[in-house]
Amino acid sequence: METKQFKAESKRLLDLMINSIYTNKEIFLRELISNASDAIDKLYFRSLTEKNVKVNREDLEIRITPDKEKRTLTIEDNGCGMSKKELEENLGTIAQSGSLAFKQKEENKNQDDINIIGQFGVGFYSAFMVASKVRVESKAYGAEKAYAWESSGTDGYTIDEIEKENFGTKIILTLKEDKDDEKYSDYLAEYKLEELVRKYSDYIRYPIKMEVEHEKPVKSEDGKEEKYEKVKYDETLNSMIPIWKKNKSEVSEDDYNNFYQEKFSDYQKPIKTIRTSVEGDVSYTALLYIPSHMPYDYYTKEFKRGLQLYSNGVLIMDKCEDLLPDYFGFVKGLVDSPDLSLNISREMLQHDRQLRIIAKNLEKKIKSELLDMLHKNREDYEKFFNTFGTTMKFGVYNDFGLNKDNLKDLLMFYSSTEKKLVTLDEYVSRMKEGQDKIYYACGETVDKIELLPQVEAVKEKGYEILYLTENIDEFVVQVLLEHKEKKFANVSANDVDLDTEEEKETLKKENEENKDMFAMMKEAIGDGVQEVRYTHKLKNHPVCLTSSGAISVEMEKVINSMPNDQKVKAQTILEINDSHEIANKIKRLYETDKEELKKYSKILYAQAKLIEGLTIENPTEISNLICEIIAK
Repeated sequence: METKQFKAESKRLLDLMINSIYTNKEIFLRELISNASDAIDKLYFRSLTEKNVKVNREDLEIRITPDKEKRTLTIEDNGCGMSKKELEENLGTIAQSGSLAFKQKEENKNQDDINIIGQFGVGFYSAFMVASKVRVESKAYGAEKAYAWESSGTDGYTIDEIEKENFGTKIILTLKEDKDDEKYSDYLAEYKLEELVRKYSDYIRYPIKMEVEHEKPVKSEDGKEEKYEKVKYDETLNSMIPIWKKNKSEVSEDDYNNFYQEKFSDYQKPIKTIRTSVEGDVSYTALLYIPSHMPYDYYTKEFKRGLQLYSNGVLIMDKCEDLLPDYFGFVKGLVDSPDLSLNISREMLQHDRQLRIIAKNLEKKIKSELLDMLHKNREDYEKFFNTFGTTMKFGVYNDFGLNKDNLKDLLMFYSSTEKKLVTLDEYVSRMKEGQDKIYYACGETVDKIELLPQVEAVKEKGYEILYLTENIDEFVVQVLLEHKEKKFANVSANDVDLDTEEEKETLKKENEENKDMFAMMKEAIGDGVQEVRYTHKLKNHPVCLTSSGAISVEMEKVINSMPNDQKVKAQTILEINDSHEIANKIKRLYETDKEELKKYSKILYAQAKLIEGLTIENPTEISNLICEIIAK
């Protein structure tokens, strides 16, 4: 029997296939089952178009048979089979795809009943990742003779005539010997084969059968004692009909929820289910879920975002990251497209134009569904936002604000007037006549923000304030810059101006008259502040710190709390309430006791820092100064 050699380029590709292209060895079973499904599809299609081809669809099946003693795994189908010439062409030359050729031949015919999965012709050779020898026994439908193709890898292959009663193809893999880091014998275990079929080929539309061992209760001859004996019987391992391919009218909400909880191992129901089908240049069906809670590892390196990717019910990738942007990384689900081939590498998939189109469509769909939830089911949306809002805020901030326009309508912040989360649109719709800014304040909690001196004054003027309680919040509004032509303004910034023209003129005059006193106070405080001055923005509080420049007091705290060496300092101004008794006190001290005023200046600055939640550099000094003043 003559051993034939692979062509040189095929030999190199086979070596690459075995050692490089497929890093996940277990997908070999997916590839062989997909090929078997293709073969059955071809025969069934012929039965619809050729009178001499008669098959009963109910009889079509794929069978898996493990043999631990012989160390073989057999995958058998009763599809179209192959002639000697087809074995030579399809298996002797790598990347020669019989499926692709068949599809091209029939491309001008009605293909509603044909579903060809494999189009690359390389999937079969993934078998060599786990097998030391591969034997393919095949008999074409209607042929009298059968042939066997056999190969142990790159050394070549043989084809010889054999006896085979039924048409179809049988692939017999002789598995490699186990190694310390690779247990090839696992692929002979029934539980492992069942697991792989459910994971990768659950929705192949022909039954995948295997004899499975079970323990069956039997009674003893006297009928008193019950024993268990091991028996084997056929089981169909795959469900065959994906839930996303059923008519929507046939699937209940409970069906969707149960599928989600089982498929994605979640103990809670999703907060929203999204099912969408698109036909056109790129056709696909997507079944997406928005979880009701945050995965425990969401913010760890171990968490992998992405959707399951199927081609006609065959799993291509368990976590396709390219289908979701980072800010929608919490979405779980799957996409099934007949336009995607069973690809040979993750890298090729990443550059697939069709995949990019699907990803863009899904991004738009997820956003529209979230907006729909916001407008029609506010309670659920607020639950969702409390769980995943931070992720979308990071989406606004990342990439220099590239995605801010796509996400800003989904953002929510706590309102000082509504006492609940509100959107930016809702804030703008309630703005006072003549108001040109969206006011916000930052702090650790709503209660702490309420106590800020600057907040009190802005609320007194009748303006709504957005309370920003997350570290990311102020960075987000700085990226947004404005919403509907209304700029964001921090109530703690020095440029927030709510005074009338008359009040501004009075304050300007007052600060000018006391500029020498303020200069002395600034000198006493040191580099802590840029300036000391009077203000009208405080109602009952004596002092406050305001910031100027890009870095606010709150941003200083956030950045300096990060685990790195980067330290920043906000440029601050100590503002003193000109209608508070302390204003009169410092004026008297400036006239009578300048040394005492210096002590007061340090205490007032420390007080303003405490209100803002900042650390006092020398608390002992401040404590001693307070005690000294009290003791007088």
